[in-house]
This record gives sequence, C-alpha cells and structure tokens, in this order.
Amino acid sequence: MIDIKVPTVGESISEVTLVKWLKSDGQYVNRDEVIAELESEKATFEVNAEQAGTLKTVGKEGDTLKIGDVVARIDETAPKPAGTPSGNGQQPKKEAEVKQEIQAAKPIAATPAPVQTAASTDVKATPVAAAMISDKKIDTSTITPSGFGGKIIKHDVLEALTNPGRLPGKPLFGRELKKEKMSNLRKTVSRRLVEAKNTTAMLTTFNEVDMSNVMALRTKYKDKFKEKHGVNLGFMSFFTKAVCYALQEWPAVNAYIDGEEIVYHDYCDISIAVSAPKGLVVPVIRNAESLSMAEIEKKVVELATKARDNKLSMEEMQGGTFTITNGGVFGSLMSTPIINIPQSAILGMHKIEERPIALNGQVVIRPMMYLAVSYDHRIIDGRESVSFLVRIKELLENPDQLLFGKDPLKALLEL
Repeated sequence: MIDIKVPTVGESISEVTLVKWLKSDGQYVNRDEVIAELESEKATFEVNAEQAGTLKTVGKEGDTLKIGDVVARIDETAPKPAGTPSGNGQQPKKEAEVKQEIQAAKPIAATPAPVQTAASTDVKATPVAAAMISDKKIDTSTITPSGFGGKIIKHDVLEALTNPGRLPGKPLFGRELKKEKMSNLRKTVSRRLVEAKNTTAMLTTFNEVDMSNVMALRTKYKDKFKEKHGVNLGFMSFFTKAVCYALQEWPAVNAYIDGEEIVYHDYCDISIAVSAPKGLVVPVIRNAESLSMAEIEKKVVELATKARDNKLSMEEMQGGTFTITNGGVFGSLMSTPIINIPQSAILGMHKIEERPIALNGQVVIRPMMYLAVSYDHRIIDGRESVSFLVRIKELLENPDQLLFGKDPLKALLEL
C-alpha cells in the first residue's frame, strides 16, 4: 500500500483544502493519473497517482489538510480489471472519430439565435397562451409552465406579465439563504485587499486615452499578425509595452518599500489580473520590457488559459513589480483599482466607449477609454503618478512611438 501525501507547494503554505476527488474510492487508477484537486491560499493544483493500483481515499472533499498529510492510498498489488485503459485513461481514437472531431471543430458562421416563441416546435402552449405570447412578444424562457406535460397555460403568461424581472421558477417573496465555505484562495484575496487598503497611502489618478490609432492599427494588421505569429493582436500587448516604457522613465512607480528601504527594479515583471473560476489570480509576465508584441500576446494567452483551467504554478504568480487589470472586459467604465501589495502601483483599463470630444476646435466622436492608476503616495509623488499616466496616454495615442519609446521625428532631430 502506497501513501499519497499532500506535496510541498510553497515555503509559506502549511495547509491546503481538498477541493474535489477526480477518481472515486475503490477505482483502479493508472500511474500519473490525476486523482484529486487541492487548493492552497494561492493556487489550485492536482495530485497524481504515484503507482497504478486501486485507490483508497482518505480525505473528504472540503477537508483542510496539512502539508505531508496522507490524502489517499494506492494498493499497487491489486490486479488490473479487464478493459481498463492504460496510460492517461483514454482509448486510442479511430480515424473516423478523429475526422468527426476535426469537422466539429471547424468554425461555423454565426447567425443570430431566433427568439423563442410559442410558434417554435419545442415550446408547448395552449392556443390562448400562444396567442398572448405572440401578441406581447414574450420570451418563453421567462415563463414557468404549470400545465399538464410542461405546457404553458394562460395563467403562466399572466404571471410572467404581472411579475416582470422574476427569474423562472423563483417563488414570489422568497427569502432563502445559502451559506458556502470560503475557499483558501478567496480568504487570501480578502486578506491582501484589506491589507493593501490599511497599510498603504493609496491614491488614484485618472486620465483618458483616444484609442482610434490603436484600433486602426489592429484592424489593419490583425490578419497578418495572426498569420505570422499564430496569436491575435489584442490590446494587452499595446498597454504592456506602453507601461514598460513609462516604468523605466518613472522608476519609483516600479519600486516598493521594504522596511526602511526602497527597492528599485531595472526590469518590468508585469502582473496581469485574471478572473479565474476560483477567484482573482495575478500571474506574472517576466521581463516584459524585453518581449516583442507577439511574445507578450502569447504569454497573455498562455497565462489566461492556465488561470481558467486552474493550472497556474506558484512560480507563475509570485513576484511582479507592477500590475495591469482590465475591468473593461466586464463593462466597467471607471474604477479605482486596489494596489497588489507589495507593489506600489496598478493600472486599471476600462471599457472603450464612443464619446464626443473637442479636437482642434471641433466636436468629434472618438473611441475613448478611461485609465486609472492607483499608487502608494508614500513612495510615489503626484507629479510622478500623473506624468506616468500621461506618458502611457501619449504612447497609446501615438503607437508608432512604441518602437523606440519616443517620437521618431524627435529621435531623428535628437530632441
């Protein structure tokens, strides 16, 4: 019998939570097959079977385990059941199955989904109810059927009209409560956010950037960029490049306080805030100042995919000298991001929205984005924070400057 113990996942981590069993008690598992999912205060990781055999689970889902605790045992002497696949548990696919998967993976031209009405063949309603739905143009997904065989009746339609905004199936004036144990990751996020608010002299400065030139550049070169580099040209590479130039011009924004000392960084390790299934995670792009646009985009995709699949390692989330967060993907127009301690500043991106602005004495419509930089006023002065943000605005509104970090004509004239 082999003991499977909770592995060491970091110097400061002493306990983890058993999130989920991926294999059941008594099931035969192959060597290196994933059997369980554990969560520390910083990341989610998997536990693999060290040998093939019959699994004996020890911990239960939701249990808090110490590093080194036995989470499962494997009886390697147990005979392998007939028909059990080897390796990772997947049977080799036949050629026909592979062809079917390839066909299924091909993109299909997007067509707007039709609004479901009583005329649809999969919706059952009485004639009176169907007429009311058609007349009032009601989305049948908002109606809870109560008729025989799941049929919508007149009363159901009247209920939907009388109580608009109520989710289907929810009782009127319901007051249900639900309690859920806070995960280690959520506890850590909560603690760090409160610590940032309580231990830093945090202040936020705002500006706005005209995204016209960046958007035109993306539209012009996105197909060639994808063909050449195999990755989409997104906004994050433009912002990361601009941030790296600005950080090197204003080194205090790229520093942090350590006791009675200020630690300055000659490199830019950019943390990217990502909303993962388990909560907010902040993986790091190392030496972003040395990467090309394509390399930055590839790294962003890699880290975001790992975050979504809970595959980020501890090393990929440690460190970082400056953070970028993009609330615009969720529709945020403006916000005050909280510093990712021990860093001293964070840049908040927001939704791009067409707005009227004054340009050369004329009112024009431009795609505008509000930018916000929250910073620790103990180390960064107002002049530095504002100048830092203005520099980012200048680089984004003139993306040709991202090549040298300055205006090409000024560089030619040595100005």
